[in-house]
Amino acid sequence: MRGWEAKYKEVGLVVLGVHSPEFSFEKEIQNVEPAAREQGITYPVAVDSDFKIWRAFDNHYWPADYYIDGKSRIRYRHFGEGDYEECERVIQQLLIENGARLPDQKTITNAADGIQAAPSGDIRSPETYVGYRMAERFALPGRLAWDEPKVYTPPSRPSLNQWGLSGLWKVGGESGELQQAPGKIVFRFHSRDLHLVLAPGKKGGPVRYRVMLDGAVPSESHGVDTSPDGAGEVSEARLYQLIRQKGRVEDRTFEIEFLDSGVMAVVFTFG
Repeated sequence: MRGWEAKYKEVGLVVLGVHSPEFSFEKEIQNVEPAAREQGITYPVAVDSDFKIWRAFDNHYWPADYYIDGKSRIRYRHFGEGDYEECERVIQQLLIENGARLPDQKTITNAADGIQAAPSGDIRSPETYVGYRMAERFALPGRLAWDEPKVYTPPSRPSLNQWGLSGLWKVGGESGELQQAPGKIVFRFHSRDLHLVLAPGKKGGPVRYRVMLDGAVPSESHGVDTSPDGAGEVSEARLYQLIRQKGRVEDRTFEIEFLDSGVMAVVFTFG
């Protein structure tokens, strides 16, 4: 809640979270609890694995914010990231209507970093799924084989927002699982940040990886989950920030090579 809970708790703000999992591994409490702790979430979070709350609000978005007044009326909705100052102004208005005396009406400055930092204003790459149910822009040669192992060859010169696989992968509805190391994913993207949801897979244990940007180590453009020389490891199921470009944002070719088998790649997101 970007610090809103702590700032307004004493004047009546009540915050409730709802976790409606997009992927099957997000239904597991043992995955949800550490993620909530890591993000400093202290308010109650309902795990809505059967999407009953999601459907009750007729929701269609991750994330989605609903602002409810003292008479249980939904007064404002916000979908996606951004517009943080406007959302805080709505909170202030509803608290004042409910008789609260605010210590001040300044808004909180966005000071988050890493994955929690505000998105950049130059994003030309869309959320992209690896699993075949929602996969788009998979680059030739070849095509995705559904639910069976296949050796893939990556595109030599992918166009913007095209991606491909290298090595022996089994692509399911939600994700692609590397059957034999090494294996790669290649993506031509345009954004400041590149994230990828990864999981160690059924075999468990960390999976080592190496990231390249335009054929070289990322250096100062590494993400929080990647060292300057491109090294990192998948130790739990979560979103990994692999690239944060410094300076000018332009079209770049991203590669991630997994040095151990079993990793599951789910979805790319950009910021």
